[in-house]
Amino acid sequence: MRMMMKLLLLAALLGLGLAQHNPHYKHGRTSIVHLFEWRWADIAAECERYLGPNGYGGVQISPPNEHIIISNPWRPWWQRYQPIGYNLCSRSGNENELRDMITRCNNVGVNIYVDAVINHMCGSGGGEGHHSSCGSYFNAGGKDFPSVPYTSWDFNDGKCRTGSGNIENYNDIHQVRDCRLVSLLDLALEKDHVRSKTADYMNALIDMGVAGFRVDACKHMWPGDMKAVFERLHNLNTQWFAAGARPFMFQEVIDLGGEPITSSEYFFLGRVTEFKYGAKLGTAVRKWNGEKLSFLKNWGEGWGFMPDGNALVFVDNHDNQRGHGAGGAAILTFWDARMYKMAMGLMLAHPYGVTRVMSSFSWDRNFVNGKDQNDWMGPPSHPDGSTKPVPINADSTCGDGWVCEHRWRQIRNMVIFRNVVNGQPFSNWWDNQSNQIAFGRGNRGFIAINNDDWNMDVTLNTGLPAGTYCDVISGDKDGGRCTGKQVQVGGDGRAHFYISNMDEDPFMAIHADSKL
Repeated sequence: MRMMMKLLLLAALLGLGLAQHNPHYKHGRTSIVHLFEWRWADIAAECERYLGPNGYGGVQISPPNEHIIISNPWRPWWQRYQPIGYNLCSRSGNENELRDMITRCNNVGVNIYVDAVINHMCGSGGGEGHHSSCGSYFNAGGKDFPSVPYTSWDFNDGKCRTGSGNIENYNDIHQVRDCRLVSLLDLALEKDHVRSKTADYMNALIDMGVAGFRVDACKHMWPGDMKAVFERLHNLNTQWFAAGARPFMFQEVIDLGGEPITSSEYFFLGRVTEFKYGAKLGTAVRKWNGEKLSFLKNWGEGWGFMPDGNALVFVDNHDNQRGHGAGGAAILTFWDARMYKMAMGLMLAHPYGVTRVMSSFSWDRNFVNGKDQNDWMGPPSHPDGSTKPVPINADSTCGDGWVCEHRWRQIRNMVIFRNVVNGQPFSNWWDNQSNQIAFGRGNRGFIAINNDDWNMDVTLNTGLPAGTYCDVISGDKDGGRCTGKQVQVGGDGRAHFYISNMDEDPFMAIHADSKL
């Protein structure tokens, strides 16, 4: 009987976790885009005019709950990661605008994933004026957040054993999970009241129609406490999702190795952010430490990454593109556009993991002794601190400081490539033992990349049916013609690829839907 109970419990745990690994994409879509710091009204419009028509599967949105307002430095991006409560008014918009955006995006097949900050509230000394983005009063010094409400009883200070109250040693798992992360007031998620309030917040969003959550700072929470919260969450809204569908969870756990807390402790709860991916890919594309693209033949689990079914992968994220988080100077970003597009092409062509595309805003970089003094800068804003809308230029790029990498032709077309080859095996690998590589996805797609300092001039087996294909990196398929390069695939599946090392984009990609 006891063995039967153990098996049932294990099945329940596995069921919870496996259900929460599924992003619930609609219509054969396969990628998330993080529209970092966008307003809800702009995301709604972008779903309808661009993301839906171009096959994006979902949007990761910035934290929608009320947050601290900081004027020194002026309205930094990280004020969104200092919650004051769970009312739904942030600098991206109010609750009605949030609800409208979720509805409009779902109606065009684009899911919404919320960045959920449930580990902590604001910093212990935080807040000018002691009012949140919703106008709620709070007193961080007194640990008083009446809009929730949380009081001093709801924080972990009594459990923390460091002199400062902050994490001082990442090799002590109790410090990492019970002390303050950079002075942020650490919630006691073991307490029923905190679990209830956290679950209520997430359930309000699930009921509105979100498909899941990117959960912030998971390394700093005990997995058992997170499980207790996740078990209280509702099933997804059946207006847009299948009956019984569980929210998709992807958990931020920075694990580059060398610490006692590992990403694998969180696999049973959902997918986990694979930070090794962008760090290693950046090193390979930059050709640092003797790395070469030819070494990527066993990319993915063969590089010591987490199992494919647990991984959420990305070239860069909002933290490490600023030098925070993980990966250091190896991380490729929009500032390194030529290498960045190659890395994005490789990620989106390769079958490993659930992929997330970054969509950024630019800022005035100011390096002193190798450190960017302006990495705190918030999104393009009006003088009163309110976020500017995202203007779309005639050539479909964005203006006013919004970078919109997800609109770059090369990245958009590789998102479509991933949709077309979904479910096809990794195949037909070729390399020149240096930095020229190529591989296919069954009989549906093929990519060739030249990251060497000389031209690529080869005939390769693509695995594709005979015909004329448009290269979707240099252009598009436009009716019966290609606006960029063409690739002729012969009856034997072979095609000739010439890629100059001087090309703006030294890679090419073809797929079943780019065939004339």
